[in-house]
Amino acid sequence: MKRMLLLIAAITQICYSQDVTIRHTYYTTVFSESKHIPVVVKWWLTKAMLDCPNPVPRTNNFQPDPQLPEYTDLDKDYKHSGYDRGHNMDALDNACDETGERESFYYSNMCPQTPKLNRGIWKSLETHCRNLSMEYDSLLIWCGSVATSGNTIGPDEVAVPDYCWKIVYIKRTGKTHAYSFRNDESQANPLSAYEVSLDSVQHLSGLKFELGR
Repeated sequence: MKRMLLLIAAITQICYSQDVTIRHTYYTTVFSESKHIPVVVKWWLTKAMLDCPNPVPRTNNFQPDPQLPEYTDLDKDYKHSGYDRGHNMDALDNACDETGERESFYYSNMCPQTPKLNRGIWKSLETHCRNLSMEYDSLLIWCGSVATSGNTIGPDEVAVPDYCWKIVYIKRTGKTHAYSFRNDESQANPLSAYEVSLDSVQHLSGLKFELGR
């Protein structure tokens, strides 16, 4: 899986000493030690990850990332903050694997999202991606947040994103779809209203996404 990811896509970015790359079974996160949120998370989503006779029950067991515990012990920061612990790689993307489901609840895969965003249009996009994967099999997904306002939560000052974005590459068709959302209470439009150009997400995030065939 990781070798395939490297062959088909690469991300080039300005790397800062406070950004740490962590690889897990199904996702790779570039985590900001200073902001305590992921800069970008990437993963393959395949039909085999979703289609199984006995899906793994959702645990809701949020945990520090064992590879970076000193910067991801953030349970106290999210509690009573008014923000959801918003997944980058969704737990349901790991429906057929206990390890993947457990790792999806690491705080290195979380960012503060408003309940309106996390439980609304963001959830709709997660469902849409799984439907695409069931139809076309392999999706390569990048997901991330941009926090520039200085708004934080908790004693560790976890940065609250101003924008959350996602890029979806459908391997079979070669098509790419990009989405950008304000992290506020205004998300009420259909999903299509939030689709933007790849260039706009590259400009917003400061990342460059290179797609292979």
